[in-house]
Amino acid sequence: MLSGNQLRQKYLDFFVAHGHKIIPSAPIVLANDPTTLFTGSGMQPMMPYLLGAPHPLGTRLTDSQKCFRAGDIEEVGDNRHQTFFEMLGNWSLGDYFKGEQLAWIWEFYTSQLGLPKENLHVSLFAGNDRVSRDEESAQIWQKLGVSDDHIHYYDAKKNWWSRSGTPDQMPVGEPGGPDSEVFYDFGTPHDPKFGESCHPNCDCGRFLEIGNSVFMLYQKQTDGSLQELTQKNVDFGGGLERILAAIHHDPDVYKTDLFWPIIEKIETLTKLKYSDNSSAMRIICDHLKGSVMMIAEGLEPSNKQQGYLLRRLLRRAALKVFRMKPDAKSADFDAIIETIFAVYEGVYLDRLKEFDSVSQIIKQEFEKFQRTVNRGLSVLEKIEKINGKIAFDMLSTFGFPWELTLELADERGQKVDRGQFEIEFKKHQDTSRTASTGMFKGGLADHSEVVTQYHTATHLLHQALRDVLGISVHQAGSNLTAERLRFDFSYDKALTPEELQKVENSVNEKIERNLPVTAATMPYDEAMKSGALAFFKEKYPDQVTVYTIGDYSRELCGGPHVCHTSEIGKIKIVKQESLGSSLRRLYLTKVS
Repeated sequence: MLSGNQLRQKYLDFFVAHGHKIIPSAPIVLANDPTTLFTGSGMQPMMPYLLGAPHPLGTRLTDSQKCFRAGDIEEVGDNRHQTFFEMLGNWSLGDYFKGEQLAWIWEFYTSQLGLPKENLHVSLFAGNDRVSRDEESAQIWQKLGVSDDHIHYYDAKKNWWSRSGTPDQMPVGEPGGPDSEVFYDFGTPHDPKFGESCHPNCDCGRFLEIGNSVFMLYQKQTDGSLQELTQKNVDFGGGLERILAAIHHDPDVYKTDLFWPIIEKIETLTKLKYSDNSSAMRIICDHLKGSVMMIAEGLEPSNKQQGYLLRRLLRRAALKVFRMKPDAKSADFDAIIETIFAVYEGVYLDRLKEFDSVSQIIKQEFEKFQRTVNRGLSVLEKIEKINGKIAFDMLSTFGFPWELTLELADERGQKVDRGQFEIEFKKHQDTSRTASTGMFKGGLADHSEVVTQYHTATHLLHQALRDVLGISVHQAGSNLTAERLRFDFSYDKALTPEELQKVENSVNEKIERNLPVTAATMPYDEAMKSGALAFFKEKYPDQVTVYTIGDYSRELCGGPHVCHTSEIGKIKIVKQESLGSSLRRLYLTKVS
């Protein structure tokens, strides 16, 4: 049986043999896409090239992209859903099209992986009033040996792809097209509660989607019509973990080698069996894996955006551990984290460089959550009747989980109105969505004049810290508001008052010199050779923007910035904090 690592390499090798170039996985948190919290598909980092920008590696590309889908958090616990997963992908940017794509995928699944042809089903777009039924793909599948009863047609909700959904939902200028999915049939009995008869898109668990070829053919016009693109693209994505489950002929993806060693460590920690606690152990396994990947990229738990989702993952995993092992300690997580590193060592993780900091952040969050639970319990003890609004207030104010509130109410013989909880939760979501539309590159909370001034100040601060403390100092993150600048950086001890004063003086001296701030777009390699600094562990596109401040600072950045440093005004360091293992945080404000 193939391992996950072997399957990943086999896929890449197969498409390299067909003239493709391997591109590296983009980070989970994209550096240059302020429109989304996480990379949720292999296609996402490729959008500029699918829309016509030339890719420096050519028109045939392949990769394995690490992905995170926040929308699946509540689904995790069954045998197939994950928040963190890998998407095997290949692309044609105006090169080959349906004939080559479907033939190669069929060859890979059947000849390379040995999946039985009789277990494979395919789906196609059934057509609508704008686009005809995809008979071309059907004929290709038939020539490849797929029988008619294994070819299924669905409407645009299932077999049409665009970033916005169906053709009716696509805005003007949006590209999209029909797709063709491949499903693996495990042959398990159909559960009639999901419908009278079974089919590939049935939710009973018999079928598992293992790949989707998108044929990006059309662009939405101002009159609502769909016009064929001059550059017709192919975008294929197949979940690595799902394909591995098909190879093993077991619908439980958590029994593959990408999960099972982690599950075994959870069994050891809790002294319980997976067979009796599968849902909880899947949640712990998935959420800790996703958390490790995010933290290794430089993300930290917080109450905002990506950091909030990371905190939610860690706390949901911790809650499941608490309920199976009430006396669990933060140190108990080390064995699980070690195993996650072992599974992905040399692929996405580096134990020597990353384990200590990742482990420390997870354990600190675990300990905070323990205190949260204890504090929440003391509050709930004083409340006579728990209702849905109180349950939400406990969640939003204390981070106290809904599941735990529900359990405590049940112990009192009280019923909590889930509907009331959902109403409050939706209000919170709507507020969060409105706030998140202001996401911007480089840690900006908005791009007001003051925040733009702070943004340029971070570049001066970064260089000043390197001048005073040494070139081993690197930025680890920033957050800017109209009230203050927050800057995280690598350093293993507190700055002395003298060092803080030197840094502050250096920044203000550069501000007073009224240095010009200029921007230039260039290839990434050229930018690195020029001495430009790059933030922590972000991966950048092939063409990057370099901001230069006089003869003092040069960094990769998305902007915006002031034109001259004197526009910033005098600044002052008001506070420093320790963030744990070799990380410090400074707060700065403008002097009135």
